[in-house]
Amino acid sequence: MSKSLGRRYRNTSLATRIRFSYLLIILPIIALMGVGLYTLNMQNKRYDELIEAVDLASQFSLDFKKDFDYETYLVIVESKTFEESKLREMLNDASSVVDNLGESANISKDNRSMLDDIRKYLRNLGTYTDRIEANLAEGEKYEENMEIWENDVQIVTYLVRETILQFIYYELQDLRQSRAEMNAFYTRLFSYGALAAAIVTLLVIILSYVISQSITKPVRELSKVTEKVARGDLSVRAELDTGAEIGVLSTTLNDMIDRINALLNQVRTEQESLRTAELELLQSQINPHFLYNTLDTIVWLAEAGDMSKVVDMVGSLSDFFRTSLGQGRDVVTIEDELKHVISYLKIQQVRYQDILEYSVDVPHEIYTSSIPKITLQPLVENALYHGIKNKRGKGRITVTGKVESGCIYLYVEDNGIGMTEERLKELSDKLGTTKSFVALDSATPSVANTSDKDAMFGLSNVDERIRLKFGSRYGIHIDSVYGEGTTVTLLLPV
Repeated sequence: MSKSLGRRYRNTSLATRIRFSYLLIILPIIALMGVGLYTLNMQNKRYDELIEAVDLASQFSLDFKKDFDYETYLVIVESKTFEESKLREMLNDASSVVDNLGESANISKDNRSMLDDIRKYLRNLGTYTDRIEANLAEGEKYEENMEIWENDVQIVTYLVRETILQFIYYELQDLRQSRAEMNAFYTRLFSYGALAAAIVTLLVIILSYVISQSITKPVRELSKVTEKVARGDLSVRAELDTGAEIGVLSTTLNDMIDRINALLNQVRTEQESLRTAELELLQSQINPHFLYNTLDTIVWLAEAGDMSKVVDMVGSLSDFFRTSLGQGRDVVTIEDELKHVISYLKIQQVRYQDILEYSVDVPHEIYTSSIPKITLQPLVENALYHGIKNKRGKGRITVTGKVESGCIYLYVEDNGIGMTEERLKELSDKLGTTKSFVALDSATPSVANTSDKDAMFGLSNVDERIRLKFGSRYGIHIDSVYGEGTTVTLLLPV
């Protein structure tokens, strides 16, 4: 039976164990707090009612006797008419205070008897004031009214004052008793709280040891496995079944090791593909025809005596190949890539000055962002050879850019011959660029009438290298309208 319980405990999730330990700690505290709060609430309620009773009693003017006696005297000597006097108002106010006191639930039996006496006294005062009012109306009864004032009114007002003072005294006594009971309760509560704190501390010590051992021991075993993985041993596997979470973690760790093996193989394959693509692109850049044509142009300019253009051409050619070779780097800044494109366009503009104009307008804020080397130049080359050269008249190539939604958009556009919808779809399918880019500006023109294999190689090479470097959501997208031009949009992360 004990072995069965032990297995059941080992298979219990860590969260369940911790929640169970919390219950063992919290339930006694909650019970103690519940009893304490209930008792405290009842004590406070009684205390508040006593305070309210004393407060109401204090509203009964202690000058009631003097004020009522004097007001009655003024009426009798006819310094005031009965209607001008406040006798009725004073009696009503006093009755109202007594009635409010009677509504308190904590008034003792003796104090309630005092309130009944005060009500009786107030009724007697009302009777006496009625008799005085009647005598005044009848006239010639001054002596009788003075007798009522001296023998009845003043005695009853004295009794009212003494009774209300006694009421306040006994209420204050009850208030002191309630305060003493509250102090005794606080003392008991502190004692019980100290005992509960000691019990909870003991429980915390025991449970912390038991639970920590059940967590740390399997974690140490997992740690040994992860250390071996960190050292490069991907043949190890975790075999733990202690606790639901540890079992899941063990299985997940094994899956992760398998996944790492698979990813390593995938990375090797992708790196080989990337290096192959970069090598092929570099070989295409060292194009003998381009070099021959450029050197022929330099010779022609030299023979014509235009030495300034010779210097510019040689400088541009030097910059072009310097970036192409790039000291082995496969990623450069956008600023360096734009310099490469501009050096290429300067060379070609000398050769095709009758048909080629260009402009480069890219925000400086993205100059420091990264881009695979030799990315824009193949797109510009396509724009020239497969767009502008196939259309009569002067053409224009524009390179622009922007940052939007955490991505960089670079546009290479030309106003060349463009592509038919069928050819555009065929090219997009081959490139895998049917994916839509965020906030792609369809109104922006494009680059490349790509109808031969060289153009297709340049575009696919650029697209493949971008996706291998930054992920499948990035790459190039082509828009084209036949007879108007083409736009290639390049999407990169910031």
